[in-house]
Amino acid sequence: MRKAISLQRRLDGPLIGEVVLNFECRSEIIPILRALQHLYSCPELRDKVLALVAGDVNRDSRTDRGRESFSHWQVLVLSAVRLGCNLDYDQLQDFAEQHRHLRLIMGLGDWVGGLSFNWRCLQDNLTLLSAETITEISHALVAEGHRLEPEAPKQVRGDSFVAETNVHWPTESSLIRDGLRKIIPLCLALAAALGLRGWRQHAHLFTKIKHLARDIDRIAAKKGPKYAERLTTKYRDLLRLSGQLTQRAQALMTKAESQGGDATTIEELRKYLGLTERVRDTARRRVLWGETVPNADKLFSLFETHTQLYKRGKAGEPVQFGRLVLTIEDAVGFIVQHEVLPRDATDKTVLLEQMRIAQKRLGGKIESASFDRGFHTPENQIELAKIVAQPCLPKPGAKQAAAQAAAATAEFQEARRRHSGIESAIGALQAGNGLKRCRDRTEAGFKRYIALGVLGRNLHVLGKLLIAREQPNCAAACSHRASAAA
Repeated sequence: MRKAISLQRRLDGPLIGEVVLNFECRSEIIPILRALQHLYSCPELRDKVLALVAGDVNRDSRTDRGRESFSHWQVLVLSAVRLGCNLDYDQLQDFAEQHRHLRLIMGLGDWVGGLSFNWRCLQDNLTLLSAETITEISHALVAEGHRLEPEAPKQVRGDSFVAETNVHWPTESSLIRDGLRKIIPLCLALAAALGLRGWRQHAHLFTKIKHLARDIDRIAAKKGPKYAERLTTKYRDLLRLSGQLTQRAQALMTKAESQGGDATTIEELRKYLGLTERVRDTARRRVLWGETVPNADKLFSLFETHTQLYKRGKAGEPVQFGRLVLTIEDAVGFIVQHEVLPRDATDKTVLLEQMRIAQKRLGGKIESASFDRGFHTPENQIELAKIVAQPCLPKPGAKQAAAQAAAATAEFQEARRRHSGIESAIGALQAGNGLKRCRDRTEAGFKRYIALGVLGRNLHVLGKLLIAREQPNCAAACSHRASAAA
């Protein structure tokens, strides 16, 4: 049973709109709670947001049956605080149980009991929200921020960054080991259920796989005399042994299908057999046959199969494994548009589409937009000028850049000067909102995680604006921005 929100006055604490926050505290949770408090005090906006939450958490269930669970408001608050304060589920559990102001904003007084904030319970409830719903909530909050700061959407700046997936450094040997680590237990379960033999030495066989993978890692790390020959020999042994195991697993799966084995186990076994065979194929082509395997053919994780490899030339991180995320920030710091780019997309290919989406949603208010030279193409230069009045899209190359700078308007030069601030926004998303490395699993979980980080950042910005209006000189209102539209 879920309620949207309780508006009834309690005896064990103040109403949500009357909670007094400590604006002399510099913790990031203070602006977030202030923004949520403001959302609560705007009935039309609050009802719109809670309707979005209800559409996800009660998609397949009724609100008036079953035991009591988190209200829609509590799901929203906990989701906002999770990456607004860059917490894992264990830290969020502690906050939900011990942080008095957070509990008051959630609508829980000192006498409330019964609700479980176990991290598994939190995870089960918070993952009901989809990335699309979280993004819609974020857009609604940005619209409220623009009501308070009407000049904010006139100037935007954008850039992309790689949000890493939660994977280990991928090598074919380690991925083959990962695949067999999943395949062998699934085969044991099927064989036991059907009374089939042939897997008595499974532990011994997997130990041999691990030893071969470790030998390959040592050779690759140390190199030394006859490095390529020694590496090829070990890879040949690994491919031979892993091939024997996958063939036996394939035969068992075929037999299990004919004898009515568990369909879920069979489907999972088929999945990991296919992924492992794909890695074995790239290892064979690269190591044994000497081919240069394109990244499109490679698999970088058996568990996060959407992971891509990026070589962006960043200092200290020449190679990154994750997904590319585009962010567009307005003049006061709201992330007005974000997008997890398709795996084959680049900055150049998505710029115009994303700017058209942002301009349409903001009602044509964007006047100036700046991006770096990685977004430049001749077509983008022409088409971006049709979307915004003052585009700032630097050209690559010393000669082209010099010619562009010589003919640049004052507005172009000002936008170029301001553009570096987007790096600060990306740094805040990565360090303050957990978007350096995704903790959640699957591609849908990755997109939800990114959306939660953006929601947390927008709540933080909205809270800062509200606090600055109420107590301009307090610690919680402190900001390095010169002005709202600087």
